[in-house]
Amino acid sequence: MRGATGGFPEVWKVPPRNTNFTGRDELMGSLRSSITKKTTAVVPHALQGFGGVGKTQIAIEYAYRFRGEYDVVWWIPSDQPGLVRSTLAQLAPKLGLPDPTTTGIEEAANSVLDTLRSGKPYDRWLLIFDNADEPEDINDILPQGAGNVLITSRNHRWASLYETVAVDVFPRPESVEFFIKRMRRSITEKDADRLAGALGDLPLALEQAAALQTETGMSADDYLRMLTERTAILLGEGKPSEYPLPMTAAWSLSVNELKDNLPEAMELLRCCAFFGPEPIPRSIFASVEGPVRPVIADLLADPIRLGTAIRRLGKYALVRIESEPSRPTTLQVHRLIQALLREELEAGTQEEIRSEVHSLLVGAAPESPDNPTDWVTYDALLAHLEPARLADSVRDDVRGFALNVLTYLNASGNHQGLRDHLDTFLQKWTDEFGPDDLHVLRARRVQGDLLRSMGQYTDAHRLNTATLAKIQANVGVEHPDSLVLLNGIGADLRAQGLFAEARDHDTESVRLHRKVFGADHVSTLRAVNNLALDYGLTSDYLGSRTLLEEALRSGGNAVNRITQLNLWAGLGRSVRLCGFYSEACDLGEDALAFGRELLDADHPRVLLTQKDLSIALHRYGEHERALDLAQDVHARYVRLYGLDHPGTLAAATCLSNALRVNGLIQESFDLANDTMQRYPKLYGPEHPYNYGCASNVALMYRVRGEPLEARRLNERAMEGLDQRVGRDHHFTLTVAVNLASDLAMLGELKEACKLGTDALERLRRLLGEDHPTTLAASANLVVDLAQSGQTEKAEILSADTMDRYRDTLGLDHRDAVVAMEGRHLDCDFDPPPI
Repeated sequence: MRGATGGFPEVWKVPPRNTNFTGRDELMGSLRSSITKKTTAVVPHALQGFGGVGKTQIAIEYAYRFRGEYDVVWWIPSDQPGLVRSTLAQLAPKLGLPDPTTTGIEEAANSVLDTLRSGKPYDRWLLIFDNADEPEDINDILPQGAGNVLITSRNHRWASLYETVAVDVFPRPESVEFFIKRMRRSITEKDADRLAGALGDLPLALEQAAALQTETGMSADDYLRMLTERTAILLGEGKPSEYPLPMTAAWSLSVNELKDNLPEAMELLRCCAFFGPEPIPRSIFASVEGPVRPVIADLLADPIRLGTAIRRLGKYALVRIESEPSRPTTLQVHRLIQALLREELEAGTQEEIRSEVHSLLVGAAPESPDNPTDWVTYDALLAHLEPARLADSVRDDVRGFALNVLTYLNASGNHQGLRDHLDTFLQKWTDEFGPDDLHVLRARRVQGDLLRSMGQYTDAHRLNTATLAKIQANVGVEHPDSLVLLNGIGADLRAQGLFAEARDHDTESVRLHRKVFGADHVSTLRAVNNLALDYGLTSDYLGSRTLLEEALRSGGNAVNRITQLNLWAGLGRSVRLCGFYSEACDLGEDALAFGRELLDADHPRVLLTQKDLSIALHRYGEHERALDLAQDVHARYVRLYGLDHPGTLAAATCLSNALRVNGLIQESFDLANDTMQRYPKLYGPEHPYNYGCASNVALMYRVRGEPLEARRLNERAMEGLDQRVGRDHHFTLTVAVNLASDLAMLGELKEACKLGTDALERLRRLLGEDHPTTLAASANLVVDLAQSGQTEKAEILSADTMDRYRDTLGLDHRDAVVAMEGRHLDCDFDPPPI
């Protein structure tokens, strides 16, 4: 890749540079030498185990000073391990990878790590993990490769794992240089030396002192006198030893000055102390409905006074203000200052301010946590949930916000963050309110969604049914909370292969949704879409098509665009399953174009739409384009989700079928066989999809001239499908048609004709006489009847079959051509979505 342009790397995310950064040249040299060994940790000197020595500032300065050596520099706040992956995921689009809003946090973060390890498109990269506490929290996501990793931490245990550079307080000459550079008015070297000695050369304390003297014009003598007095007071109060006394004294002077000159700014600073040490969005400080102290409520209601207070905090170096054109303005308070501020308050006041912070978080949260456009806001708030002890709140509005956070984490794919927060909320709320509390049950619903997304379908169904019973007992059958969960249980049933049970369940769900919300409400349309899936999985393709057509007509402007895409793509699938391949291709092309315009090409809904279009093109006869789409969508699924994801397995089945009809037999067989092995691990051994995939492998055995293996697999598949969905199901009858071909190839024509005749009669009743699968069964039976000497029956059936081909697919369609040539047609299987 090209090097940095304009002095900065092509990809850059680092906090603003400290214009007052002073000295540290020897340390910077050691750091540069060390970091070329790939991973380096910046830790405090062994004798200085507290904060304030400047680890973060050194990392920032390193990034700026050596930025020309890198193409990618990315800053990752690491106080809370659950946020590390979300920050990594934000790097994805910068590397040419799908945005986390389309793939989910975990998948995007994993893609980033894989890309960095590969060195393509960038091999000169630097990741900075700031304030990483325990090595175990992030050790598994430190990428190896051509780039560098820099860690800042207060924990000396990093020294046993990686090269470390210890950071001590300033050497005295650098302290003096800092004061002379930082303070606008002149200060003598002698006064600077005296101040530095009194402050222990601690960088954060020096910054506090310089800011206060610059702002107030206080002389060095006055500051030293007050510092001595304040130190004595603090020693008398018995301040904990983990806080360096010079820092505590310097902070105390700044706070006292702020109290005297702008007390409301002091109260705002106290509020900031109960957020996390990560940047706080400036926009969060606005009037809210929840409980807020009167002084803060008055300040938030007056933008001029609020702005003045924030600027004063910045001038006193108590708050770091970051404001860049491309980013929202943020405030940040050093963790040591936060701890000192909290400690000076009584327990009751702490709880009052903590509740105030909860109100601000609730007020800043968007109303649609499952809307990708709102995820950036939720991500900024996420860093403050644990420090603000959100789980401890008993307020309904705060717990409602917490549930919205869980929804955001689930929708964005941040499963690790979801697990962590979900466990915390559930434990706290269950202990406080009991297992039948409505907020606890809502959190249980999210837990069920998480289990389903992880492929733990049985556990998800067990939890969801138990939760639904409690919710219904709590608020009634027709309450929105009951209906939301009711709609999800159908997916649990489908995932277990209980298609008829899912259809019955979702029929009742649609009835209740229509009664409560009306026919055109988006929740109702989602329920209808699920019922249409059930109809398709029980071979009622016309019923599925009718439902989706009505949903698209009735929804109108009430349908959001993603729901519209779901309905549109589902209609294309239903039309194809009805046997109308040309119309299915038209619908699929339109839906895919709409999806790509609306969403990223790697969005799960777009991938599903592309896969369905590939299948439609394959059925229609455009085999080369079907193969191109199938190869592309399968590659995307593998890259985004790995080999064992349900979407990947469905895409692999689609690709295997496309490879076969394009003459790539060995590649098709290998992929079909691999997919067959993977399916039971996901769905369990008796799921209908497992048998469908086995039938595809059997088909390939017959194509390869191994009819005995084909027969063995197909007999097992048909027996399993007979037991799971019955003989009069499209899946089962497709296997029966293929098994009849196996028998014919083995010379067992009597058995082939018997099975083929039965399958044809059942298909005519199930799908109609003109459906392509029915015609394939008819065409194959013509061949078997003729070979068994039943010439007259064969001729009559052949004439009828070809007339129907002429009136439906056309005589130039591949199926009709094969039928006219007297060869057996192959019927393959593609698993519909759950």
